[in-house]
Amino acid sequence: MDITESFTIDGMETLPDYLQHGLDIVFVGLNPSPHSINVGHYYGNPRNRFWKALNESGIVSTKLSTETDYKAIDYGIGFTDLVKRPTPQVKDLTSKDFQQWVPRARELLLEYQPIVVAFQGVMAYKFFHRHTEGSNISPKLGIQEGKIGHSLIFITPNPSPANAQYSIHDLSHWYKELGNLRAKLRSDN
Repeated sequence: MDITESFTIDGMETLPDYLQHGLDIVFVGLNPSPHSINVGHYYGNPRNRFWKALNESGIVSTKLSTETDYKAIDYGIGFTDLVKRPTPQVKDLTSKDFQQWVPRARELLLEYQPIVVAFQGVMAYKFFHRHTEGSNISPKLGIQEGKIGHSLIFITPNPSPANAQYSIHDLSHWYKELGNLRAKLRSDN
């Protein structure tokens, strides 16, 4: 897999998908922020709590950061987004964005079939479900009943600084639960 810091799709600069076959977990965010595009890494906004919470959770055995996001793949973790168009806030996304990009995300997830697809926030999964299944749902955090191909679905809180209702401790707890699920699934096989 060739991971580069800059990536262009449909004439737009965005983040590359960090995907390969055999991954345990693929984190699916709503879309990249302009700051993440500028630095060329996932969760690049210094106020985003993803890396701190992930490191505190123990899901990986070494400390990762924005600058070393590409190393997550060495620990069976990949990244993609529902929508590849960067926006400052989720409210700047349009229905057309989801109609255009969600099918692409679904195709990638079906192609790579990680053990678990981890949506970063209830809203991300709601948009995915709405634009793939055509219906509205009210999911809760944690493991979901459905699957994407053979991949289990898990929802974590969105680590964005705009989602302040969840603390670092809360985020870390959900990433630890995701890590526990991964360990259980690995031991079952």
